[in-house]
Order: sequence, then structure tokens, then C-alpha cells
Amino acid sequence: MMKILDIYIARQFVSTYAFATVSFVALFILANLFEELGTFIDTGLGADKIIVYYLRTIPETVLLVSPVSTLLSSLYVTGKLSAASELSAMKASGVSLRQLITPFLLAAFAVTLLNILNAGFFSPCIAIERHRFEQEFFKRTFESLSGNNNLHILESRNRILSITSLDPEEETGYGISLETFDGPELKSRIDAKKITYDNMRNRWFFHETRTRVFTDDGVNYRENPGQDTLKLSIDGSSLRELGIQPDAMNIVQHLSYIREKQRAGFSNLGRVIVKFHNKMALPFASVIIVLIGVPLSARKRRSGLAIEFGISLLIGFSYLSVQRAFAIAGYRSVLDPLLAAWLPNLLFLFIGLYIYKTANR
Repeated sequence: MMKILDIYIARQFVSTYAFATVSFVALFILANLFEELGTFIDTGLGADKIIVYYLRTIPETVLLVSPVSTLLSSLYVTGKLSAASELSAMKASGVSLRQLITPFLLAAFAVTLLNILNAGFFSPCIAIERHRFEQEFFKRTFESLSGNNNLHILESRNRILSITSLDPEEETGYGISLETFDGPELKSRIDAKKITYDNMRNRWFFHETRTRVFTDDGVNYRENPGQDTLKLSIDGSSLRELGIQPDAMNIVQHLSYIREKQRAGFSNLGRVIVKFHNKMALPFASVIIVLIGVPLSARKRRSGLAIEFGISLLIGFSYLSVQRAFAIAGYRSVLDPLLAAWLPNLLFLFIGLYIYKTANR
């Protein structure tokens, strides 16, 4: 009997989730269409290109609205059971809140697995073409993984390469300094206006250099208005990769990228690490949200769909706002990137467990 009941509740939840997700995605697309309508008219884009563009936004939008859809589904299905007196009949027959919430959690876990596949593999593949479209027609620029500013690279065990600004596509850095150490002692420093990479010779060109060599007798200084040729442990692709967007890397590429750059001594990786963990943290929000939605709806008085919808929007978008705020803190190294990605889930998990425990009394 319980198996039939679980299947019944899970089906209700999944069908409501699917309807809510489609509705929210459609609303997001319509809102963005009205916002960008002037751009589409100015650029003379055809309907076919516009349709393809919005189809490419669907995977990412599904990830964003999934917590809200999950909460709305939990509230609606539980409220529907209560309105039809089915919830009262379940309680009278000995069905506990734990038994009631089980099919919701199982269905939400299935949604989470699908969203992990979406965030980890499908959405990054689609994001590449979407970014190209936005750069071409919206003239939109994207912040690189390094932030393109004040990049410090442990180029080898005793050399630190500092880059003030970066053009990853051109494999060019500006405002350069290369410092060589012997233990804690600075032995030499090369300052250059810019560096460029020669793929044929596998060498870096340091343009307009000023070289200082520090000895026991003083400092030897040399200027070169032309260029010096040096070999570094990194190549031009290392800089070019810094222009790749985290959203355009699947989860395996993303993890490999982080490990490679950490081994190479790259700094300012907070943003890319937060983005990596968010590909797991955001899908898991669906399971956590169920712990809030079902107990909340099970213990409150009957209410209409408008109330359910309002509660879903309030809690769901509160989660997204908190998630965004902590992510920015992680980007700026105010918080540890791992903590910045998972702390919103932990906060809402504690809220859900509290609601569950108080409703289960």
C-alpha cells in the first residue's frame, strides 16, 4: 500500500515540477526577449537565430529555476493532498511525516541527478555557442577566469611572473615583472611593457625591458627599447585558457583546469573554484528545498494556489539571492571558495531540518 502511495505522490510531484519549470523558463525567456528586443531589431536578426539563441538559454535557466520549481511542487502537492482530505486520511492510518516526505525526497533526488548532468556536461556544451552569439550580436564581454587584472604566477620554483592586465585571445600580457629569487633573497627583476608569445620558437618576447640584477656590490641596471627573448615554463595557451568561461567547461575539464593552474602557481582562482562547486551545489538545492516545502505545507492551514506560489517565489528567490551573494564573496576571496559555494545549501538545510523537526512534533 505504501509503495502505491509513494508512486502516487512522486508522480504528482514530478508532473507539477515539470509544469512549473516549463512555466518559469517561458517567463524568463519572455522577460529577456522584451529586454533585448531593441537589440534584435537593430542588428536585423532573423526569427530563426533568435529562436536558436533562446533554445540555448534553456539548460542554464532550468538550473536556476529548479529550486523554485521544486518548492512550488512540494507546497502544491502537499496542499492538494490536504485540501482533498487525503493528508488527514494518511495521518489517521499511521503515515508519519517521514513516510510522507520520502517520495518527495526520492523524486527530488532524481531531479538533482538530472541537474548535475545538465550543469556538468550539457549546459557547458551549449554555453560555448551562446557566448559566441552574445559577443557577436550583443557586443557583450565576459570576465576571464583570472579577472584579467593583477595576475601572479609562480612560474617556476624561484620565479614569480606578475601581469597587470591580460588579453588571453592575443596571448599578450601588459605591465610585466619577472622576479627571480634565491631563497628569500631577490636576485633579479625584469620589468617589461608587455609580453607576447612566439608559437614557432616556443619563446616569450619581453618588450621594452628594464633589467635589474642584485649583487653584493650593488645593482646592475640595463634597458632594452627592443625586446628580450626568454623561455618560461608556461606557454601561450596557458594565458589563452584564462579567457575561457567556467560555464563553457564540463565538470571534468573544470576540475582538470583548477588542478593544473594550482600546480602552476596561478593566483586569483577563487571565481573558477566557486563556479566549479556551484555545478554540484545548485542541483542539490532541490533536495534541501523539499525539507522546507513539505513540512511547511503539511502543518499549515489550507491555502490557495496564489499563496503557494507566493511562498515559493519568496523562499526560492531568497535562496538564489543568498547563493549569489556568497558566490561574489568567494570571487573576491572574502570567503573560501568551497565554503562560498556550499554555505547557502547548509544554511537552508538547517532551516529545513528545523521546520521538519517542529512539524513532526
